[in-house]
Amino acid sequence: MNKSLICQRFRKNLKTYNENAHIQKQMAEKLISLLPSKSFNKILEIGCGTGVLTKIASDKLIYKEYRANDIVPECEYYIDSINSKIQFFQADIEEYLNKADEHYDLIISNAAFQWIENLEEFINNLMQLLNPNGILLFSTFGVENYREIYHVLGKSLQYYTLNEIKNIFGDYNLYAEEEIRISAFRTPLDVLRHIKYTGVNALHSETWTKKNLADFEKGYNNFCSNHPTLTYNPIYIKIQK
Repeated sequence: MNKSLICQRFRKNLKTYNENAHIQKQMAEKLISLLPSKSFNKILEIGCGTGVLTKIASDKLIYKEYRANDIVPECEYYIDSINSKIQFFQADIEEYLNKADEHYDLIISNAAFQWIENLEEFINNLMQLLNPNGILLFSTFGVENYREIYHVLGKSLQYYTLNEIKNIFGDYNLYAEEEIRISAFRTPLDVLRHIKYTGVNALHSETWTKKNLADFEKGYNNFCSNHPTLTYNPIYIKIQK
């Protein structure tokens, strides 16, 4: 996974993310609704981006300390505009966790863990950062995510099934749920624009030619015979240490 490309693509589309991230906003609302308590001493948010989850959490949770992380340094502007008391820090969170020694009562993340290279190791490291009775709460995407794109292009992130994610947690008592959400678009090119404006075209660096676009449009129309759709497969995981 090319972390530099991921950072570059998300950085380029920060200004268009919020108005296009409709599913991610719904996922953020769902995450907060899953919390049994709304009061925490220390919170860590991973992959905060433009603050879709940060804004909801900041409004609905009571906390003493809130730290928000992202790989894109420019996200600090968006987080500071939400609440200047939230401490933003830029880092590749997988590298950061190798030397982190702080502890939290809530670790939360929305629509970001699909970009983690070694999910099992990453989850184990996060669990070490939780205080006793602390909560790890996150959303990611399952194998049905962007199934139209995979059918047309044959390219996809390494998504996990719900059962595969459950197995990572072993004997932990966890809450797990998945959904299928389908968005409709006017044309296949509108699907591409939507993906671009949310920064999710960060998987491959190839330049699209006119032929690529024509082939994509034809393949998409063949797969979606009625109208172009884009499938999201949110997965929600909550575990209390």
